[in-house]
Amino acid sequence: MSLAPYVQIVARGQGRARPMTLNEARAAMTLMLSGDAEPEAVGALLMVLRLRGEVPAEIAGFTAALRDHVHGTIPAADLDWPVYAAGRTRGVPLFLLSARLVAQAGYKVSMHGWNAPAALRDHLHLAGPSITYSPLEDIAPAAFRLLKLRDTFGLRSCINTVLRMWNPSGAAATVQGVFHPSYRSLQAEAAHLLGQTDLTIIKGGGGEFERHPSKGVTLFGLRGGDHIAEDAPALLPVTRRLHEADDALDLGQIWQGHRTDSFATATVTGTAALALWTLRAAPTLPDAQTMADDLWDRRHQTEGLSA
Repeated sequence: MSLAPYVQIVARGQGRARPMTLNEARAAMTLMLSGDAEPEAVGALLMVLRLRGEVPAEIAGFTAALRDHVHGTIPAADLDWPVYAAGRTRGVPLFLLSARLVAQAGYKVSMHGWNAPAALRDHLHLAGPSITYSPLEDIAPAAFRLLKLRDTFGLRSCINTVLRMWNPSGAAATVQGVFHPSYRSLQAEAAHLLGQTDLTIIKGGGGEFERHPSKGVTLFGLRGGDHIAEDAPALLPVTRRLHEADDALDLGQIWQGHRTDSFATATVTGTAALALWTLRAAPTLPDAQTMADDLWDRRHQTEGLSA
């Protein structure tokens, strides 16, 4: 089958074009993932959507197709944590230590992504044994090829959004970071269409799910299937960047306590608190923060890491 009918739907021209329905988008993505779609048509479709802007039904349909295409490839988990931005505009992935705290609370965390090795993969040993990280190129080569079309276009496409929405482990709870604030409500709407119930989306460090402790943050997403937009105040009364270029942090030293850095610690525990709240491990955000702080204080009572 040709991808042309779906290109025609979105690109007929002013007054005639329309967004694809969820089912149409699902069929279009199924064709793209199959490898049978014409490369020119794939590029045309993705760039028309880039120019026009992403809509929830199309993102939901694309995501549903990806879930159909890649099923049962990684272990089930309690929390889905997509990691697709580290390595571009950020420093070391402090959120890995946040995920470790969540795992120490007894939850299985599934990460998946595509990242510069020095940004994430060289630090994966610091995440601990209870966290699964699945490289996109290994678990979904067809989706990886679509993502890498960015090198051809010179622009991101909706594939970046779809991969954040993917949730290949089938986790009941999901956390997502975005770089552009407008994507928070887009992804929440798409998740609602897909029947997800517990999701938290923030504008995070470099586009990852990582909280800046010196800024207030608005939490978009779903709680029990209902939309939320909840404000959380800053954790520290200081003003600085989340990642300072001249401050090369060593995650192992921070975890082991060989280096004391209150800002880095607040980043780790603040991010973990949001994840724990998403998991309903605590009833309120302040309770979740207390829980995360306690987990940090007791981190050495569990199996240690070699830094």
